Amino acid sequence: MQLKNYETVFILTPVLSDAQMKDAVDKFRKVLEDKKAEIINVEQWGLKKLAYPIQHKSTGFYNLIEFKATPEVVAALELEYRRDEKIMRFLTVALDKHAIEYGERRRKGAFNKSKEQKEEVAK
Repeated sequence: MQLKNYETVFILTPVLSDAQMKDAVDKFRKVLEDKKAEIINVEQWGLKKLAYPIQHKSTGFYNLIEFKATPEVVAALELEYRRDEKIMRFLTVALDKHAIEYGERRRKGAFNKSKEQKEEVAK
């Protein structure tokens, strides 16, 4: 079976301690690892303001995991998201070749450059 690239973003409730948040992220990493998914990247974007209240909360801890897996693994991961009351929202998408390339460039810091560095590159 062909592995596809996926990206999942999930929002954890803001009432968690740092340890609880780390445990939740580790739990979902373990679900992927147990199903033989290849984890490419894990990012914690931190506490962000939500566009609209979810479960009467206006903030949440955003997390991103990029991985390679089969569709069955995604189904298992999303089932775990639905069972966990710490998860406020989640979205998993399959990445096309352009999104994969963009993700690689983003991880290498191509989009985090300061204004001065961008001007140097432009010269």
